[in-house]
Amino acid sequence: MPATPAWPPQSTPRLFITEPLAQGAAIRLDGAQAHYLVSVMRTKIGDPVKLFDGTSGEWLGVAESVGKRDLTLVVREQLRAAESVPDLWLVAAPLKKGRIDWLAEKACELGVARLALVETRRTVVDRVNLDRLTAHMIEAAEQCGRTAVPALDPVVKLAAMLRDWPADRALFFADETGGAPALAAMRAHAGPAAILIGPEGGFDSAERDAIRELPQAVGVALGPRILRADTAAAAAVALWMAAAGDW
Repeated sequence: MPATPAWPPQSTPRLFITEPLAQGAAIRLDGAQAHYLVSVMRTKIGDPVKLFDGTSGEWLGVAESVGKRDLTLVVREQLRAAESVPDLWLVAAPLKKGRIDWLAEKACELGVARLALVETRRTVVDRVNLDRLTAHMIEAAEQCGRTAVPALDPVVKLAAMLRDWPADRALFFADETGGAPALAAMRAHAGPAAILIGPEGGFDSAERDAIRELPQAVGVALGPRILRADTAAAAAVALWMAAAGDW
């Protein structure tokens, strides 16, 4: 007897939906999402679409009606429960367009729970398009199989961030002047955590002193080479995930 094909197939389109998903719900799509399904993926009545809303896991939707510019999906069943999100924040100084987009995308792919932006003295970007960063993280979640999209916090000044820092959350900061090997330090500090990455050029000496005064702060080294800020962020998150057992 031939094997039953997997349903839905791995090639099934996957979309983030802002409205809550539940069995039997009818989801009408228009705009860019409808264009993607109708014009790009050539979705027909009866075709499957994987859906997630960021909180309730992944669901199977089936196209019930398809128009030229819109379509309606009926939610049939839950495919996967909501993921268990590692309790890690990435706190980063804004970077130039392109690099900050890449950082947001990789933060999502690597599994962070929150991306927060912090202004330092050497930050050269004065405005950040939060909607664009959110769109990049949604697209990354759609492609990498996440059922959650990281929260995104607007830019705050470093001093304000340190003043309001949660007492129960470790803050690993990339210290280019030296620090404990990152992987060993992260293994030694279990529990809620965040990784702080400065701008290109790093923190100045006063900022570094202020960070070190925070009891929860742990300076870490990311190897012998000088890394760009976006590379340092991805490397540090990967090390924390490995130490936490997420990988």
